[in-house]
Amino acid sequence: MEEIGLPKLTPEQKEQLCILAEKAAREHILSKVSSREITSLNITVEIEGKKPITASVEIEIQLSHQMKDYDAEQLSKQATQKAMQAIDKYLRQIACKSDKQ
Repeated sequence: MEEIGLPKLTPEQKEQLCILAEKAAREHILSKVSSREITSLNITVEIEGKKPITASVEIEIQLSHQMKDYDAEQLSKQATQKAMQAIDKYLRQIACKSDKQ
């Protein structure tokens, strides 16, 4: 991720970041497959460090047998991208606000 001039994140901002990223990944997955077709779904978002921060997103998805021809790995990669985009957007908003102060 490029340097965007972030202030140090508060614990509340880190928590909000995790929530937004998880939500973006979940919404993407559910826009592609029905919740009935998902056997298990685990989304883990970790934000570490103060400045710079490190963000990681892990998605484990198992689809029902009816979805055997669906590429769950590709779906997971796409959802991870959506989560990282949500993280980037949030961080840019924070950086923009801190520049104005």
